[in-house]
Amino acid sequence: MSTIKTKPTDVSVEDFINSFADTEQKRKDSFELSKIMSDFTGFEPKMWGPSIIGFGCYHYKSDRSKQEGDWPLVGFSPRKAAISLYVYMGTKEQAYLLENLGKFKMGKACIYVKKLSDINIEVLKVLMRETIKHLQTKYGSQFLP
Repeated sequence: MSTIKTKPTDVSVEDFINSFADTEQKRKDSFELSKIMSDFTGFEPKMWGPSIIGFGCYHYKSDRSKQEGDWPLVGFSPRKAAISLYVYMGTKEQAYLLENLGKFKMGKACIYVKKLSDINIEVLKVLMRETIKHLQTKYGSQFLP
């Protein structure tokens, strides 16, 4: 069984954003997203692996393999092409949540936005709430900081 490589680190989120976000707009958006997600979840931002900023933590067991591990409840990464948002589980029941989000592209496990002003922050909060609710239902409510 393979172990997940993306784990929490002690790297400073602020230092990461300042060094990794490649434009002033992406830095500004990253700090704003960090505040929005922290305020919404009640968890402080934490680096996961070399490039994901996560909030909270849950323990999962894969339905398709023997893999299990810890993962942030929600998160994001200010990647070069776009900001990757990890706020959506991709279930059929959640598809309607994307209708009013704004301008984005969909990946397999994340939502890509060019800039924060392209999306509706209130809809982003609904996505986070529904994702956390889904995780509570599936994995239990023992979320960790």
